[in-house]
Amino acid sequence: MSFPLLTATAALPALGAIATAAVPAARRTAAKWTALIFSLATLALAGLVLARFEPGGARYQLTESHAWIPDFGVRYDLGVDGIGVALMALTALLIPFVMLAGWHDADPLDTHSSRWRPTQGFFALILLVEAMVILSFEATDVFLFYIFFEAMLIPMYFLIGGFGDRAHGGSEENAAAQRSYAAVKFLLYNLAGGLIMLAAVIGLHVVTGSFSLPEIAAARADGTLTMATSTERWLFLGFFFAFAVKAPLFPLHTWLPNAMGESTTPVAVLITAVMDKVGTFAMLRFCLGLFPEASKWATPVIMVLALISILYGALLAVGQRDIKRLIAYASISHFGFIVLGIFAMTSQGQSGATLYMVNHGISTAALMLVAGFLISRRGSRLIADYGGVQKVAPILAGTFLVGGLATLSLPGLAPFVSEFLVLVGTFSSHPVLGIIATLGIVLAALYVLVLYQRTMTGPVKPEVSAMPDLKVRELVVVAPLIALLIFLGVYPKPLTDIVNPAVQQTMSDIHKQDPRPEVEAAQ
Repeated sequence: MSFPLLTATAALPALGAIATAAVPAARRTAAKWTALIFSLATLALAGLVLARFEPGGARYQLTESHAWIPDFGVRYDLGVDGIGVALMALTALLIPFVMLAGWHDADPLDTHSSRWRPTQGFFALILLVEAMVILSFEATDVFLFYIFFEAMLIPMYFLIGGFGDRAHGGSEENAAAQRSYAAVKFLLYNLAGGLIMLAAVIGLHVVTGSFSLPEIAAARADGTLTMATSTERWLFLGFFFAFAVKAPLFPLHTWLPNAMGESTTPVAVLITAVMDKVGTFAMLRFCLGLFPEASKWATPVIMVLALISILYGALLAVGQRDIKRLIAYASISHFGFIVLGIFAMTSQGQSGATLYMVNHGISTAALMLVAGFLISRRGSRLIADYGGVQKVAPILAGTFLVGGLATLSLPGLAPFVSEFLVLVGTFSSHPVLGIIATLGIVLAALYVLVLYQRTMTGPVKPEVSAMPDLKVRELVVVAPLIALLIFLGVYPKPLTDIVNPAVQQTMSDIHKQDPRPEVEAAQ
């Protein structure tokens, strides 16, 4: 019996959460180091999974299968394809940086006060989210996936509501009310999507007699399993609604700006760079894999919604006065590009969408974490409260600029490759939508450059004149992310080699081929 590597990769952060929570309350530093060590060990295991994964091999690799609830046909089935292994590696990579960035975010508000933030709980909850997200990328049993898809909401709810942003700008009572509102809104939106998905999951089992994704997909491919058109469409809508909430896609996006704005910066990164990727990943794995005909039926409406997300999110980002909410609306725009690439139904579009998930995770983490370092120094999230920062903290300003340029997909940085592929794939299947989507690039340049100009250039405001530059811990967080953005921007082949075979298999599931360019023969 081979070593259960996928189980170990998910179990290690869960065990780390228990170990961290068990550290005595007075030993906060020991709790932090315990959590960080477990996150680094998880990263090492994820690297081993990546090393053992064969891009040209079987579709699902390192598989594990055990009976779990046999009376209901539920099994503990794990396996990773190229898309899942890339996103699992991204998750394991970002968590140590999230912890280092939030090293002091759960420290006591006042060492002479009885009020204190439970440091152990903060880091334990981050590890729990990591474990559940990794299992979501590994699960090949639909019911098993659903359990962790929903369970991750619980620790995230407490991270948003219990550990809010200290730079709120108002009274503590008002800040607590805003945190509670954001956490409850996040939970209600996602629970609503999850309940609808649960009905669809049960319906899927009634129709197919199985929860196994590979079994259902194989039965559909060889014709031994057929679904009525109306049944397939209703089941697709149940799954897609939950994933569109998680992604988030317009008009189900409104929880994200509140959640990111009111949470601490590391938790905001955890939301948009890690957790939200489960939604777009699930669209590829479950919506297209289980319901190919319904996916093609819904494509026109979904692509229009994705286009609205691109432009709507970008326009609202342009008008924001709050740095964190600006980045949140920018993420809504970026998720629109990801969904557009998925439902373009071309190999370029889906490869670009998968790369976009990874690259957006890295670029948004870099930009948001540097923004968090900036906000923690000034104690304000308002853009108008800054000015001339590049003169007093040049390294902070420089890393902020690189993160912003990656967000607007500057050539030479990783997001450019993915956005280019998404647009190429969209042009070849839906040229009008592709042309309109390019406006999102123009708007991205506008909100990023205006943000940089207003915060980093101009006269030095008195409130930032004594602002310190990045410290060693902060450089350790930001430098590797920037290095990855540059490396994957000039040499994306290691990543494309992993995801492209999985994309081709998805294209085969939906019985689609890339459209051939129409070229007139030379006379």
